[in-house]
Amino acid sequence: MSDFKQLDALLQKYVDDGLPGCGCVIAKRGEILYENYFGYSDVENKVALKRENVFRQASLTKVAMYTAGMMLFEQGKFLMSDPLYEYFPEYRDMKKMVVRPDGEVDIVPVDKPLTVKNIFNMTTGHPYEMIMGFMPVRHPTAEAMAKAMKPLREKGHFTLREQIKAVSEVPLAFEPGSAHLYGFASELTAGLLEVIYGKPAELVLKEMLFEPLGMESSANFLFGDLEERLVKNYHLVRGKNLGDEGALTIASPQMEAAHVGKLGEVSGFARVITNPYDYTKLMQMLANGGVYNGQRLMGRKTIDLMRTNTLTEEQLKRDFHNNYLAGYGYGYGVRTLMDKYAGQHNGSIGAFGWTGGSGTWAEADPSEGVSIVYMHNLQPNLEEYHHLRMRNTAYGCLE
Repeated sequence: MSDFKQLDALLQKYVDDGLPGCGCVIAKRGEILYENYFGYSDVENKVALKRENVFRQASLTKVAMYTAGMMLFEQGKFLMSDPLYEYFPEYRDMKKMVVRPDGEVDIVPVDKPLTVKNIFNMTTGHPYEMIMGFMPVRHPTAEAMAKAMKPLREKGHFTLREQIKAVSEVPLAFEPGSAHLYGFASELTAGLLEVIYGKPAELVLKEMLFEPLGMESSANFLFGDLEERLVKNYHLVRGKNLGDEGALTIASPQMEAAHVGKLGEVSGFARVITNPYDYTKLMQMLANGGVYNGQRLMGRKTIDLMRTNTLTEEQLKRDFHNNYLAGYGYGYGVRTLMDKYAGQHNGSIGAFGWTGGSGTWAEADPSEGVSIVYMHNLQPNLEEYHHLRMRNTAYGCLE
């Protein structure tokens, strides 16, 4: 299947079935093997999706952010064993939630301090606050985080540092390191970059990664004509399927402004805006030992550490048991393939990457020097349907 016709057919079917638009780039050792775009950046006005269009990355931002973190790690800026309070003093005397047999919750001191490793592998016990309209608050710690954040949200704009300080008052969901819980650890990691680099995290990524890699359409903020090139932010109406009449709505200006804006305008840590062509440069660097276009940005051994599973078998069974994450472990800010059979995955052991809540997906395969980057913007993103089919078809096209 090396002519990629099957991948073209699949992505066209996504659009025919109602997905607004999608793009995919596959590269190997610096050469683009496949690049194509389907559907629209603006469905209502029938504006065709092109390479130049950019997408909201949501959590796919983490690949770039944790890459920058690992670059600082190999420069000796910190150790994974460093207590977090060395960088954020208010995190010195943390407490945790302990559930009694009768269901009541006790708040007690933690046995060990939070460490940098905990924020890199999401074992801090911080979920996401989840009050931004995507899903209801469900976790007791998330409820406590929402309560702690309420004064900041009521005042309007707030900085990442203010957010980190507010969350320091929240009891952890468990003893640090004892479980994996995806969430606010990424904000703490962004804060660590700021402390070490002495600049906003958005500028850290720009100076450490986007500029050296020539990622001219990538940033955590709007600049130049990025806003004009940004695809529309579509939402699937609850109870409807893609392709149904009236199934898609546009995000409100208020919701959009909460996530996309100019430098310093978005509260907390702003996520990346980019496209498959640009993000492929980052993923190719990671797939090829830290080198892109003849320039070395980080060490091959550091990338190997980044993609090494850090979770116990028990933690994997509890937290990576669904179809979407099956077969993967979790390293430092990225998932890493450990079991091809369990993951119904036809790629390579050790391939690593992440995904984004708006429908973005990227993976690097160092054993082949291959990267795959796929993007659409839709909430909910229907990731299990779109990403897993795309992933297996894309890998099937490789010789």
